[in-house]
Amino acid sequence: QVQLVESGGGLVQAGGSLRLSCAASKNIKSINVMGWYRQAPGKQRELVATITSGGITNYADPVKGRSTISRDNAKNTVNLQMNSLKSEDTAVYYCYAQTRVLAVSRDYWGQGTQVTVSS
Repeated sequence: QVQLVESGGGLVQAGGSLRLSCAASKNIKSINVMGWYRQAPGKQRELVATITSGGITNYADPVKGRSTISRDNAKNTVNLQMNSLKSEDTAVYYCYAQTRVLAVSRDYWGQGTQVTVSS
């Protein structure tokens, strides 16, 4: 079991920056993939960015070049730095973790943190 707690959401003006953090309840070195998804009102949840235990990152096209995902193994956190925010970035952002033990994968989600970008 992995508990994920997000922080750092809030209200920001367009063009501004925000840093989201996700604290995991276990050593993240043992977690295969961690990342962030988001869900805007009336839309499906979508990928924002992921990072593997080996540090390989993946970004969705809408945030590529404006966002940086990172892992802090010492603090068991995953962070998402978002710059040049746009109104379309407004959404609930969810932390995600995937573990894999003996070829069995399990997905975990945080409760979500609201990000609102005002134009």
